[in-house]
Amino acid sequence: MEPAFALNISLCVAIVGLTGYAIYTAFGPPSVDLDDPFEDHED
Repeated sequence: MEPAFALNISLCVAIVGLTGYAIYTAFGPPSVDLDDPFEDHED
C-alpha cells in the first residue's frame, strides 16, 4: 500500500467519524442538553 493511499483512507475515515459524531451530538441523546437561543427570547 502506498503512503498516499493510506493517508487518503485515514483522512476519509476521520471525516466520516467526525460527521457521525456531530450528527449523534445534534440529534442523539446528548441533544437534550442543547439550548436554542431563539426559544429563550420569545417575542
